[in-house]
Amino acid sequence: MPAYQVFNRTTGDSFTCNGDQSVLKAMEAVGKKCVPVGCRGGGCGFCKIRVLEGDFECGKMSKAHVPPEALAQGEVLACRIYPQADLTIECVPQPVDAVVEQATRAKQTTTRAMR
Repeated sequence: MPAYQVFNRTTGDSFTCNGDQSVLKAMEAVGKKCVPVGCRGGGCGFCKIRVLEGDFECGKMSKAHVPPEALAQGEVLACRIYPQADLTIECVPQPVDAVVEQATRAKQTTTRAMR
């Protein structure tokens, strides 16, 4: 599988990501912390980034966190995109209250699943 360079405009650094690896997994593998991490499955919306340049494939993402108009502007979840070329990304800052609300919801979901 080919490897691509991902340049993070927010932090000014870059890392390598294989085409079969999510951008979030590649970020984590090299210790980059651009975005908060939640469910890693496209449901919580924590790891939202904006792709400024480059081609990628998308896995399934929550439309509540990435509605079609946001996707059209390159906003995606790092856990659900796979590069098909070199990418330039930037982190999308989330309001603190949104992060707290998402964390509370994620914790409640996890607690219910464990019962």
